[in-house]
Amino acid sequence: MASSPRGHPNGAGTAASTSGSKLVALLVISSLQLMVVLDITIVNIALPHIQSALGFSTANLSWVINAYTLTFGGLLLLGGRSGDILGRRRMFLLGVLLFAVASLLCGFAQQPWQLLVARAVQGAGGAVASPTALALIATTFTEGRERNRAFGVFAGVSAGGGAIGLLAGGLLVEWLTWRWIFFVNLPIGLLIALATPRHIRESERRPGRFDVVGAFASTLGMVALVYGFIRAGDKSWSDVLTVAAFAVAVVLLVAFFLLERTSRQPITPLTLFRDRNRSGTFAIMLCLAAALFGMFFFLTLFVQEVLNFSPLRAGLAFLPVSAVIAVGAAAASQLLPRTGPKIVMVTGAVLAAAGLGWLTRLDADSSYPGGILGPVLVFGFGMGLEFVSLTLMAVSNVAERESGAASGVLNATQQVGGSLGLSILVTAYSTASRHKAQDLLHRFLAHATPEERRRVQRTGRLPPQLRDQVLAAGVTAAFIVAALLAALAALIAVLVIESRTSDLERFQGR
Repeated sequence: MASSPRGHPNGAGTAASTSGSKLVALLVISSLQLMVVLDITIVNIALPHIQSALGFSTANLSWVINAYTLTFGGLLLLGGRSGDILGRRRMFLLGVLLFAVASLLCGFAQQPWQLLVARAVQGAGGAVASPTALALIATTFTEGRERNRAFGVFAGVSAGGGAIGLLAGGLLVEWLTWRWIFFVNLPIGLLIALATPRHIRESERRPGRFDVVGAFASTLGMVALVYGFIRAGDKSWSDVLTVAAFAVAVVLLVAFFLLERTSRQPITPLTLFRDRNRSGTFAIMLCLAAALFGMFFFLTLFVQEVLNFSPLRAGLAFLPVSAVIAVGAAAASQLLPRTGPKIVMVTGAVLAAAGLGWLTRLDADSSYPGGILGPVLVFGFGMGLEFVSLTLMAVSNVAERESGAASGVLNATQQVGGSLGLSILVTAYSTASRHKAQDLLHRFLAHATPEERRRVQRTGRLPPQLRDQVLAAGVTAAFIVAALLAALAALIAVLVIESRTSDLERFQGR
């Protein structure tokens, strides 16, 4: 039996060396990741109920999602670094408990500001736990096939969590109340917290200090960047606050880059970006996360507004996506040791672009079986392939002391890409739907009766029979942009990612 690792008195860490304990450790880590990722989408279906219960205005309602994604994406780099310095198991446990307590506060919120503050704390908990979870896999499982399989499970959970969140949200809202989308996290979080000390060993703590100034600049810079795009989607690109947010983001992110170049202990070692494959991986993740967030958001809108699905039925509609993502993740784990990462990355991105391109054919007369199911299955399989290969490449050939930072950058890229991409797609949606509404209104008024004209002028709204056409036109425009982003990811995979014998041997465990 191996000797006890440092930080494990009485041999507590040796349990992680056994196969059974490693499986439990993977279950614990993946459960946390599922809970964190799931909370990004589980709220979507409950938004109308939250608005009615707490009195949100339509404009402020979007912050129920944004408060979570902004703090999650903005603090991920700090979360990854904290695990390297303070111990990954310790920070994993802290993040889990913070997330669980914040979830409880969300469920008990009686005022809009209470929910938004609790959602921001939830995001902070996720930002601490999520990158630490990925780093724990890298240090718990042996490099090669064992680690590939573990990353395959983790990536499948990460990619499929969004669809599962939509299903869970539909079930909880329809059968219980919107508050249970938050309450359900508490028992799960407590179980994870209880299992963590027993089945996950502590990593070796690296002496050093936090790069406080760099952490401050990177966090606020990303928050400003995300806010700028969200504001542009809600208002306009020329809006004063939009321009100011982008200006602040540029200043802070440039300052962060300059600080990291001179810092003796940077929060994000810039050496991570010297590797061509790793930089390409981050860029591909940015593009595909934007497409993924947009697909869930707009299809949820389409099935509920155009197809008139109930919350539960809308959630069930996305269940096949989770299944096929898991299949794609399993396939990637088998293919990577044989083909290497480049072929898998290119294939996954092409399939994702093809599925999104297929969705651009949606119109007001489309049905779920005929217009949605086929495209999302193609898209989901491609994303399953991508998430495994991207996850492996992000931490491949990284020194153990920097694995937390590498996983933090990957997670931050996913969250920031999703938030920025969704805002860009919302801008495309708003522009196309506005033009479509103007065109339909002009045609309608040309043939309308005097009473119909007066009703439209009084309400300022199109007749119900025309609204589905407007929404479908906007959704189609959004999917065109999403397909272009996925195609860009495929192009990056072709031009940037290199096929290396060392990578293939690493995935084979040689």
